[in-house]
Amino acid sequence: MNHARHSEGAFETAIEATLLANGYVPQAAAELDRDRAIFPATVLEFIRATQPKEWKALEALHGEKTGAQILTDLTKWMDREGSLATLRHGFKCYGKTLRVAFFKAAHGLNPELEARYAANRVGITRQLHLSKVSEKSLDVALSINGIPIASIELKNPMTGQTVENALRQYRNDRDPREPIFEFKRRMLVHFAADTDTVFMTTRLAGPATHFLPFNKGCGGGAGNAPDAKGRSYRTAYLWEEVLQRDSLLDLLARFIHMQVEDKRDDQGRRVKKGVVAQIQGIHLVNPAC
Repeated sequence: MNHARHSEGAFETAIEATLLANGYVPQAAAELDRDRAIFPATVLEFIRATQPKEWKALEALHGEKTGAQILTDLTKWMDREGSLATLRHGFKCYGKTLRVAFFKAAHGLNPELEARYAANRVGITRQLHLSKVSEKSLDVALSINGIPIASIELKNPMTGQTVENALRQYRNDRDPREPIFEFKRRMLVHFAADTDTVFMTTRLAGPATHFLPFNKGCGGGAGNAPDAKGRSYRTAYLWEEVLQRDSLLDLLARFIHMQVEDKRDDQGRRVKKGVVAQIQGIHLVNPAC
């Protein structure tokens, strides 16, 4: 697909090309199960390839319905426990613990662990149609072994739109009740970006969505310095560093945290509210402009 150099499509293409050249794989938009908000074929391929003993044991019980049973149990588990906990610790299916991701071991002395880590399929999808009721699409969606974990809305100021348009898009055009957006159950983080600045949130809440700046700073101030390599994108660190394959997996393993806050409702009853904390462990420095 050809795009004018300064179009939004060209911006998407630059990000996609970088990620695909550094360990990502294409994840076809058409393969999304919009009801379950997962890519079922990718999930099953990963489990079958990395955990053959568990698969065979379940297949002895369920035969041709093994895949369907695994997907049912996985989605129920994520709806209850959340996608972050499921990615880190796996889920139960008829007494078997199945993993949907493997993270890097503390050392490289175990070939089996290294092979499982290498088997992770970190996917990128452009123009992901996610809704059951409309054909609205996300510019970019990222997934781990078939489980969507991040979205990116991109704007290119050369087309007359900036990151502010992306923020409004998230607040006004992205229904937080969609399965893929439901808090903690699927996607964990959402980025709004243009060629100069980035914002992020861990929870979509319509017009009340709160975004935080996700920039390196410029001479002690806001924003980002000109790119040191002379490229036109000041925000290249987002996809070249933060979302780089190993970095993204490390974030999921160690630096995204779920906090539980105790609050009281109008009747004075204690209620627990889950909050995904700001992504920690990203060292965004303030270079001189």
